[in-house]
Amino acid sequence: MKSRKLTFINAEGKSLSARLDLPANQDPHNFAIFAHCFTCSKDFSAVRNVSRALASEGFGVLRFDFMGLGRSEGDFADTNFSTNVTDLISAAEFLTKEYKAPSLLVGHSLGGAAAIFAGGQIESVLAVATIGAPSNPQHVQKQLGSRLEVIRQEGQANVTLAGRDFTFKKQFIDDLEACSCTDAARKLNKALLILHSPQDATVSIKNAEEIYHAAHHPKSFVTLDGSEHLLIDKKNASYVGKVIAGWAARYIPAVENDTISTTYQVVASLDDEDKYTTELKLGNHYMKADEPPSIGGNDYGPTPYELLAGSLSACTAMTIQMYARRKGWKIDNVEVHTSYSKSYPEDCQSCPDDATAKIDTFTRVVKLTADGLDDKQKARIMQIADKCPVHKTLHNETQVISRLE
Repeated sequence: MKSRKLTFINAEGKSLSARLDLPANQDPHNFAIFAHCFTCSKDFSAVRNVSRALASEGFGVLRFDFMGLGRSEGDFADTNFSTNVTDLISAAEFLTKEYKAPSLLVGHSLGGAAAIFAGGQIESVLAVATIGAPSNPQHVQKQLGSRLEVIRQEGQANVTLAGRDFTFKKQFIDDLEACSCTDAARKLNKALLILHSPQDATVSIKNAEEIYHAAHHPKSFVTLDGSEHLLIDKKNASYVGKVIAGWAARYIPAVENDTISTTYQVVASLDDEDKYTTELKLGNHYMKADEPPSIGGNDYGPTPYELLAGSLSACTAMTIQMYARRKGWKIDNVEVHTSYSKSYPEDCQSCPDDATAKIDTFTRVVKLTADGLDDKQKARIMQIADKCPVHKTLHNETQVISRLE
C-alpha cells in the first residue's frame, strides 16, 4: 500500500497534516475521508489499520489530524466539535480539487459524530460509516471528570487525557451542548452504517441504537462483538475496514479514474512494515497474498503458490464447463482440487536422494457432479482439462522480462 504525506488548509487558514492511503495500483475507484477519535490523531493504530483495509479494497483514504492535534497547526484550546466538522468539509474540498470528490466518510468515536454532521453538508458523499460513535457529542464531557465544573466556572482548565495535557475552554462545552447527533442523523438522508461493540465500555451500545432509530433508510448496523472502543487489535480494525468497503459497494459505484496508473494486468504492493502481507489488484479486483505465521507472515491471504494453484484450478473448471456446454453435456458442478509441491518426476523410478532432481508438481483432482455422463465422455473431459490455458502455460517454455522503474 502506498501512503502519501499531504497538507491542506482549513477554514481557519491553518495547515492540517494528512496522509493519503492508496491501493496497490495507486488508482482508487473512490475516495474516502477518515475522522479520528477524540484527541487522537491520523496515526492512531485504529485509524491507520481501518484506512489500510479500505485501501486494500480499492479506496483512496485521506486521514488527517484535526486542527490543534497531531502535526496540524492551531491551538487545541481554540477548537471544538464544530471546527472538527468544518475540518472535514475542508478535507473534502481539498480532495475534490486535487484528486476526486470523496464519496465515503468514516468516523471513529467522536469523529463518527462529526462524520454524520459533515456528511449532510458534503454533496459528493453518498455514504457515512461510524465506529463506536456517541449519539450526542456531549458524551465526551464524561472524560473531563471533575474538571468540567472548573471549566464552567473559570472559563477554562487543563485536563490530562491518556497521559497528555489539553486545555479546554468553556466555548468547547457550549458547542457540544448545542449539537445533537441524532438530529443530524435524522437529516442526513444518505446511506448510513453504524458499527458498535456491545462490550464498548467508553461509549455504550445504547448510543448506536439511538443513532439508528433517528436515521432514515438506507441504514445498517453491524455489531463488533468482542472489540473494545479504541480497536487496538489490528485484526478487529482490519475487519471493520473490510466490512465498510463491502457495505459501501452497495451504495457507491466503483468507477475507475480516467488516468490509469498501470497498463499491466496485476499489481502487487508490499510495505516494509507489513512483513509478507502483500496488496494485490488483479484486473478490477482487490485481494491480499501472504505467508503463514510459521515463516513470519500474517496469513491474511493465500501464498503466491496457492494463488498459482488457484489459477490452475479456476482455469480447469472454466475450460471443462465451456467444453461441456458446447457439446450439450449437462454438468451441474465442477470441483478442481489442486496442491503444489516439489516432487520427483513420475517416470523417475530410481532417482537419487537429491533435491535438485525434484520438479514443480501440481496435483490436480477433478470432481464432477453430473448425471448421464458415460466413461468415454468423462475421459474426454479429463483430456480437455489438460488443455486449459493455464495448464498449457505451465508446460510451455515461458519468459519473464523484468526492468526497474
